[in-house]
Order: sequence, then structure tokens, then C-alpha cells
Amino acid sequence: MLAAALAAGAINAVAGGGSLITFPTLLAAGYPSKTANQTNTVAIWPAFVGGSLGYRRELQGQAQRLLQLAVPNIAGALAGSVILLATPSSAFDVVVPFLIVFACLLMAAQDWISTYTVHHRARFEASGRMPVEVQASMFMLGIYGAYFGAGLGIMTLALFTVLLSDNLQRLNALKGVSSLIINAIAVLLFALFGDVQWAPAGIMAIGAISGGYAGVGVARRLGQTTLRIVVVSYGLIVATVLFVQLAT
Repeated sequence: MLAAALAAGAINAVAGGGSLITFPTLLAAGYPSKTANQTNTVAIWPAFVGGSLGYRRELQGQAQRLLQLAVPNIAGALAGSVILLATPSSAFDVVVPFLIVFACLLMAAQDWISTYTVHHRARFEASGRMPVEVQASMFMLGIYGAYFGAGLGIMTLALFTVLLSDNLQRLNALKGVSSLIINAIAVLLFALFGDVQWAPAGIMAIGAISGGYAGVGVARRLGQTTLRIVVVSYGLIVATVLFVQLAT
């Protein structure tokens, strides 16, 4: 679990998609899918805190944006968390393989998504108000992020790149805080009403933070494309195993 979290921290720093490593690791350790999902959410949350602290300079002057995004972020996260807690474990077992495949497709298409959004960037912020399209989309992403979350960063950054006028580093910083808020709500509700396994969550939290700092150099030397291929392949193998288990 520690090794998986170290790898996930580095992957998140370079390409995103670290949950495709940590979540299947918890499944392989024998935890039920809902328990693994909730524990994974708690485990990776500190990494969002560290990333946001690292982006302090890029976050300057974005307080108004953050305040306007807070309401849909919190509302969506509340809805997603409640839906997950209310979902029977048997039903979640059926949904999980599809969610993993969806996250793998997002990660595989990350370069295409980035290219598309850069060439279709719109200018909606002349009034200084957050576009309704962004707030509505962030509510939906909040639901998805709290319910499962893998690939959330890719979708959020793509949304911001299309609908907000700013450079990529500042938008990436904004994405990090949005993910931080969504996951904070999920962590709170899962801690109070869920089935979080605190020992693995604590070990993996340390690993995720450490991996983000110490493992990024190794991940960069491996190369973003190679790294993405490895993670997507691993995720698809996990999804295939889960599909086979459902069929049998």
C-alpha cells in the first residue's frame, strides 16, 4: 500500500490518475469496493493540500473565483457522498469496473483533451462573475468526485481551460483547490458515516505526499507518455478482472 501510494503521488504530480493505482491496491488487499473507495478518498486528500500549498503564488488574485466555485463544489460533493453511502455494496460492485474504464479512457485521452480545450478556449469572464456553465458543471463534477473521483482533475482542468480565461498554471492551481474542497467534504462524511479503514488510509496518505515530492523525478525520467500507458494498462487489467468476477 505504501509503495502504491508513493507511485500514485508521483503519477498525480506528472500526469494525474494516481487513484487508478491506489484504489485497485486496496481491492487487492481484500477490502470491499465501497470501503476501498472511501479509504482511498481519505488517503489521497492530504496530497491535494500539499499541491495547493505549492501553488500559493498562482492562487493569488483568485479568491473571488474560489468563493464562487465553493458553493457548487460543496453541494455536488455532498450529493455524491450521500449517493455513495446510500448505494448498496452489491450495486457499487457492478458500477466500479465501468468507472475504472471511464477513468482510464480519460487518462488515455488527456493529451487530446488538452489540445482540444486550448484551441477552443472561450472568454466568459469580462464581468468578473463565474459563468453559470462552470458552476453547473462543477456541481456535476462534485458529485462524480465524491462518488468515485478518478479522472476528476483531468475533467476539471479541461472545463476551466475552455470556459475561463487564464494561463494553464493558474487554472491548474484553481483545479487543485476545487478537488481539495470536493474531497474534503467526502472525507468528512465518510469519516462520520462510512467505513474508512484508518490504518491503510494513514499509511497511504504519507506515501502519497512523499511520492509527490520524492517520486516526481523518477516519474519524469520515465516520461509522461510511457507513464500514462503503464497506468492505463494497469487500470484496464483491473477492470477486466472485476468484469470477470461479476460474470462468474
